[in-house]
Amino acid sequence: MSEEKLYAVKTAEGKYWDFEDRDGFFELSFASCPTTDNELDAKDVIHDYGGHIVTLIEEPEKVVLTKKQAEIVEKARVNDIPATYLSARTNNGEESLLINAFVNGYTVAKEKKYLVYKVLGGKQKHELFAQAYRPAIFPDTITWSVGERRVPKTGASAQFTESEIEHYGLQDCEKEEVTDDGE
Repeated sequence: MSEEKLYAVKTAEGKYWDFEDRDGFFELSFASCPTTDNELDAKDVIHDYGGHIVTLIEEPEKVVLTKKQAEIVEKARVNDIPATYLSARTNNGEESLLINAFVNGYTVAKEKKYLVYKVLGGKQKHELFAQAYRPAIFPDTITWSVGERRVPKTGASAQFTESEIEHYGLQDCEKEEVTDDGE
């Protein structure tokens, strides 16, 4: 993140100095150029005309964390010594990432989900496909839906993360990433 700043001079009445015309304070929508990148110019306006400086800085970009990393950052927030908490639970490469997330905020990365299926061999007239899904009544088991055309189920019961694919032993199957845009 760069340390570039913009400065505005604002009155108690909510009007802003116009740095382009340099002829007074106006409603924000009427000021031609209500900001400057020169702090000294803003201080000169305050000295000569009053008001106070409003400093505008670019909001830092939020860090993207895994769910596990986000849990560490949240626990650090309620810890008496957050930096010590973070450094004790991370390796060197991860520590600066988590401190950045602690200071500037973060978002949790969405885990990729996949539809899992197999093309079934045999002498049938049409190709058959089998798609894995978790039935509602036995959610920790896998059931296969078999059909002639590949018209996959797309509901949550048919979507698997990489770790679930490994857990259920589905690595030898074909997988298709599920996208949010309906593709």
